Amino acid sequence: MNRLDRITETLDRMHPSGLLYSTYESRLAAELDKDSLPRHVAVLADGNRRWARMNAPDQPLVTGYRAGADKLKDFVTWCDEAGIEVVTLWVLSPDNLKRAAAGEVAPLLGVIEELVTDLAADGRWPVQAVGDMSLLPTEMAEALERARRESVGNTGMLVNVAIAYGGRHELRDAMRSLLREEAARGRSLAEVAETLDIDQIGEHLYTKGQPDPDLIIRTSGEQRLSGFLMWQSAHSEFYFCEALWPDFRKVDFLRALRSFSQRERRYGR
Repeated sequence: MNRLDRITETLDRMHPSGLLYSTYESRLAAELDKDSLPRHVAVLADGNRRWARMNAPDQPLVTGYRAGADKLKDFVTWCDEAGIEVVTLWVLSPDNLKRAAAGEVAPLLGVIEELVTDLAADGRWPVQAVGDMSLLPTEMAEALERARRESVGNTGMLVNVAIAYGGRHELRDAMRSLLREEAARGRSLAEVAETLDIDQIGEHLYTKGQPDPDLIIRTSGEQRLSGFLMWQSAHSEFYFCEALWPDFRKVDFLRALRSFSQRERRYGR
């Protein structure tokens, strides 16, 4: 959120309706059971294009992507304030890259690269891109890797930014990595097939070593995962919100946390 946006938000909150919103937001935050909050929150930040068409019809679609990126920065801060340990932001799938119009891809990638760079430069969080980096321009992949290296010493909440990420791509890459590792040990395919177990596959995912997402949020009214964190979401709780992503508010986030804390998690039992 830029300085003008923050001033506008402050003025809005001074309005009687804004004061009511602020009071409700504070009440929601106070009512949350801190011991029942998720460790890992993931979000499908959906609806940026539709938001742009509705709110800036005379502007290029990148306007919606910029608004969405600003909201993602807010979202990361909200998660940090709530004490979340890991947050995963899905910003681009391989299908998005295929479907995007030729003139739309470069501006979108530019917004995403700036987002990752800004999050890493904040100094609070280790930030890493997860996905099939081979699908991205070389210069962008290198910039994302620099951001990861520069933020690796930060000690706060871990921020994953899922870029060129697809669940099937992740499982493919996990199996390729696993097979290469086993081949280097001199093991045959038959031997690997005989002994392969679930934990071994998990050790080769993009998010290896991290807790699986407890809560997955999707905006814009869509109620499907679209392949997001297919392996990791086996026991995740889902929260679907009608708001287009740039319109997603902190109160919506707090409602998602409240909903999560009120559920009885069975983990398949």
